[in-house]
Amino acid sequence: MRPSLPPPLLSGLLASLALLPLARAADWQTPDSIRAAAIQALGAHPARAEATLAAHVRLAACGQPLQAVASGPRTALVRCPDVPGWKLYVPVQAHREADVVVLRGPARPGQPLTADQLAVQRRDVPLGKPLPPADPAALVGRIPARPLADGSVVGEDDLALGPPLRRGDPVVLVSRVGGIEVRMAGRALGAAAPGRVVAAENVESRRVVRGRLTAPGVVEVLQ
Repeated sequence: MRPSLPPPLLSGLLASLALLPLARAADWQTPDSIRAAAIQALGAHPARAEATLAAHVRLAACGQPLQAVASGPRTALVRCPDVPGWKLYVPVQAHREADVVVLRGPARPGQPLTADQLAVQRRDVPLGKPLPPADPAALVGRIPARPLADGSVVGEDDLALGPPLRRGDPVVLVSRVGGIEVRMAGRALGAAAPGRVVAAENVESRRVVRGRLTAPGVVEVLQ
């Protein structure tokens, strides 16, 4: 015959077991409180931001208010000031609304943008990144560095640093040796986009060199 517990003791044991999950849950810092602290540290609106926590993260409940600071454009450092405490880097993906320039139609690389191709719309843009241009007039004549689709937001990363170089264009050859800079007249022997390497001929010596197009009409000779 199995021994039985007195009813009062049995009732107390059952009540303790029922409260055990609650006690364990109270030992951990709630993920929502960590996310909220991270979002606030970046100055983002809670409705337009999302902080990411790994599912396995379990941190001791903090007896003091959490402290959080922005550790990067899209990362916050959240810490518990208890002794001992803890700290955690939390990625935050946030967006904001801003007026930006968008394309009314597709744009091809190498062809200057026209006023008819550009419009201003209010769009969501990621927090922590530079805002795209908002003035269409500032982009007229700029050259796409790659194909851009209809409706695309036009950012500086989408545009070439200057006009492309064509074969036969006059260039300035810049050579730097031992801290001394020498500039010579040259002629492009091929086409090149800004930042790319191109062959060019020294007009006086007829020597052919290779250099990088670093500015409109300027080729820096590769040593």
